[in-house]
Amino acid sequence: MASLLDPTARGRVILVGAGPGDPDLLTLRAVEALRSADVVVHDGLVDPRVLDFAPADAQRISVAKQRARHTMSQDAINALIIAHVRTGAIVVRLKGGDPFIFGRGGEEVEAAREAGLRVEVVPGVSSALGCAAEAMLPLTHRDWSSAVSFVAGQCKGLSDQNWSGLAGQGRTLVIYMGVATAQDIADKLMNDGVAPDMPVAILERGTLPGSRALRTLLADLGELVTREQVKSPAIIVVGEVVLLSDAENRMRALAGKVEMQN
Repeated sequence: MASLLDPTARGRVILVGAGPGDPDLLTLRAVEALRSADVVVHDGLVDPRVLDFAPADAQRISVAKQRARHTMSQDAINALIIAHVRTGAIVVRLKGGDPFIFGRGGEEVEAAREAGLRVEVVPGVSSALGCAAEAMLPLTHRDWSSAVSFVAGQCKGLSDQNWSGLAGQGRTLVIYMGVATAQDIADKLMNDGVAPDMPVAILERGTLPGSRALRTLLADLGELVTREQVKSPAIIVVGEVVLLSDAENRMRALAGKVEMQN
């Protein structure tokens, strides 16, 4: 096991996507990386069962973040990773979903490269894809949606984000980190012209025990979050494809599509 007392030793960092939650959705390469780890630097949303793939004597360091309360700044996380890699350790940076989809993986790759360290990225099943699959909700569909967009619901504030044209007929919008700002999101989209009766789904704790798929209309999004006491992690999906995730609504939607075509 490498030691921080040996600053001349060199190792490498592997950014690993832990997937949406269920350990069964890890890639084979992710499991291989975890089994080789001397140090695992992990996010708070990573399921503890995923950490069990690392050796028993591997050091596990949580850098869990919560809205409005960061245990460590991103610069501090970068410095922590670099310090351990320079001992010769294999450091697995374990991130929920995929490292390059709202995971700040790009920043950590840049930091490692600037420090002259070897770095590898192992992609993971993104939270949106994993949660949608569990809910039988196709994000694209030949008849209903030819485009899908991913946005963050609270990064840099909603006022700084331009979502023009991302939601509406024939398009699917997937919103990460949007539970706390659900009402603002609904207002923003409706002000941009999205119909108040646009179908919406909230996929809470997707692929994990206690997961829920809640469906409503855009105008009711904020009230649903409050009424059902929705908690993060959760993904919000806006679009007509939401109808296809429910058997009864699917039949009605398909019947309407046939009627329109005739």
